[in-house]
Amino acid sequence: MHKFTPINLEPVPRNGPVPSDTKRPDIGIFHVADDAITNASTDSEIAREFIAHGELSEKSIANTQKELFRFLTWCREEAGRSFHQLSVADLNLYKEFLKNPPPDWVATTKWPRSDPRYRPFTGPLSDASRRQAMIAVKGLLAFAEQTGYMRRNPARLVKNVKAPGASRITRYLTPHAIALALATVSARDAATLSAFKQRERDRFLLVAFTHTGARLNEIVSASMGAIYTEGNGRWWLDVMGKGNKPRRLPVPPEMLAAFRDYRHAFGLLPQTHRGDSTPLVLSSRSIERARITDEAAAQALKAVFGAAASAAAAQGDTETASVLRQASPHWLRHSMLTNHANNGVQLKTLQDTAGHANIATTAAYLHKTDNERHDEIIASAIGKGAL
Repeated sequence: MHKFTPINLEPVPRNGPVPSDTKRPDIGIFHVADDAITNASTDSEIAREFIAHGELSEKSIANTQKELFRFLTWCREEAGRSFHQLSVADLNLYKEFLKNPPPDWVATTKWPRSDPRYRPFTGPLSDASRRQAMIAVKGLLAFAEQTGYMRRNPARLVKNVKAPGASRITRYLTPHAIALALATVSARDAATLSAFKQRERDRFLLVAFTHTGARLNEIVSASMGAIYTEGNGRWWLDVMGKGNKPRRLPVPPEMLAAFRDYRHAFGLLPQTHRGDSTPLVLSSRSIERARITDEAAAQALKAVFGAAASAAAAQGDTETASVLRQASPHWLRHSMLTNHANNGVQLKTLQDTAGHANIATTAAYLHKTDNERHDEIIASAIGKGAL
C-alpha cells in the first residue's frame, strides 16, 4: 500500500449509520463501548463524524480534512498506533514532527491527493500553522472521547503550540512598503505571454487586496462579473464573506485600471457585465480560463513581497525588507483597515467593509505603527513641557 493512500474524510450523512470505508487506513478496528453515541468503528470514521458535526464552511472542511489526513497518516505510518493507543508523548512527538517533516513527506508541487506524487507537506510548518494543526487534532480527539469512541483523551494533557510574541510591527505594511511592492511587480520582466499574464494578474491581486481589504478566498472565489457599476460613476466588487454573507466593496480608480490592464493581458475586453461567470483570478498557464486556488494566489503575492523585500534591502532599507519577508496576503487586509483608520475613516464604515459582525473585531485590527506612536507621545510630552 502506498504510504499516502487517500483516506475518505468526507463528512458523513446526518442520518443513518456511518458507511464503512472500502480502504481502511486504520491500524485496527476496536470495540466501542456499548453506551457510545457514535456509529464509528475506525479512526477515519470518527474523523468523518467530527467533520460533519462541526457544521463547517466548505473552506473550513477542506482545511480540517488536510490536517486530519496528515494526522491519520502519521498515526499509521510513523507511530504505528490507533487513536486508542496514543499517549501524551505520542502527541508531543507529532507536534515536533510538524516542525520538520521528513523529506519523503514533502513535495514543492501541490499534487491532488489521488496522485501518487502527492505529499502532505510543502515544507516545515510555522508555529502559527502548527498551532492550527494541533487545534484540529485536539478537537477530533475531544470529540472521540465525548462520543464514547475513546475511553480517555491524552490530548487533554498536551499543551498548545505557543505562537511567537508579537513583533515590533505586526501584520502591517506601511504605504511605503505597499508602494514598493507595487513598483516591483510592475517592473517584472514579461518577455513571454504567460509571464505578461502573470505580471498583470499579480499586480491586480496586489491592488485589489490593498484597496478592498477582502479576505483571500473572497476575491479568489469571485467572478469577473462581480466588478460592476450601477451607472452613477461608482464601481463595486461583490464578494461572499464568512457565513455566506454577501457584501459589496468600493472599487477605486486604481483598482479598476489594474483590472482592465489584467483583462487586456488575457485577451478580454476592458469591461465585463454582471452575468460574466468567468473566474476573477485566472491561471496564467491554463489555455482555458481556469480559476487558481487560494494557495496559488497566496504564493503569487508572497513572491511579490519577496521581490520587494530584496529591492528594499538593495536600497539599504533593512526594516522594510524584514517586514516584507514576513508578509502574507492577510497583511493587506490588516493594513487597509489600519491605513484608512489613520486617515479618519469611521470605525462603522470599516466594520461594514471588512464584514465583521462585531465592531470590536474591527477595532482589534487597528493600530498605529511604532514610529507614529513614538512621534505622538514625544510631541505631546514636548508640548506639555514634560521633556
